[in-house]
Amino acid sequence: MKLRQLVLIGLLLVLTGCATTAAPPEDRHPDDPWEPFNRSVYAFNSAADKAVLRPVARGYDRVTPEPVQSGVRNFFRNLRSPVIMLNLLLQGRGSDLEDEFQRFFTNTVYGVGGIFDVASAGNINQHETDFGHTLYGWGWENSRFVMLPLLGPSTVRDTWGRAADTVPDPAWELAFQQGSYALLGLRIIDIRASLLPLDAELAAAYDEYALIRDGWMQRRQFFIADGEVDVPDYDAWLDEDDDWDDW
Repeated sequence: MKLRQLVLIGLLLVLTGCATTAAPPEDRHPDDPWEPFNRSVYAFNSAADKAVLRPVARGYDRVTPEPVQSGVRNFFRNLRSPVIMLNLLLQGRGSDLEDEFQRFFTNTVYGVGGIFDVASAGNINQHETDFGHTLYGWGWENSRFVMLPLLGPSTVRDTWGRAADTVPDPAWELAFQQGSYALLGLRIIDIRASLLPLDAELAAAYDEYALIRDGWMQRRQFFIADGEVDVPDYDAWLDEDDDWDDW
């Protein structure tokens, strides 16, 4: 499977349909010992997506011109810059932190609050990271897969990372402290709209849950290891004596 396909599959945080039942304990993916629970959450996410989020995302995609959608994505990427900068600092990546600060300043001041990506036009490098990535760098390398209600695929480590990243995030701050969900809602709808082209690919899958899990885990491992990782040999799962005590 090409890296581009892995990235696209890993980005699908809102899942659709549960096609098969969980494998018996001895046949499960070594990083997914909670498969029955995860599949149940997957089915819940699917129902919520089909009933609410997907129709809203389709409507948004139909009525919103592409330049406006691009501006919305740029705005939310710029809004995440302080979270990214904090994690770059915690990871000791000084040069990347300087790049991200320049991007944030440039796009905020000259890009009308980040709506226009002036920094990329100026060849200022972009860096992506989060607190789950930071925890990996601090030594928490292996972690069990978990499917989160409404939020989609994750691991125990990355769940803690997501929680930490919400603290300095303005969209989450407005939701938690002021009860204003408009900004957060727009972000979620925009993300789901960008993933609409993947719906047909997932619908054709024999086991959508396994496809999402495996693709997301490969993509995530590639990301947190900064590309220094081989695609795992899944044919050897059952032949390995894995330690399932790793969280």
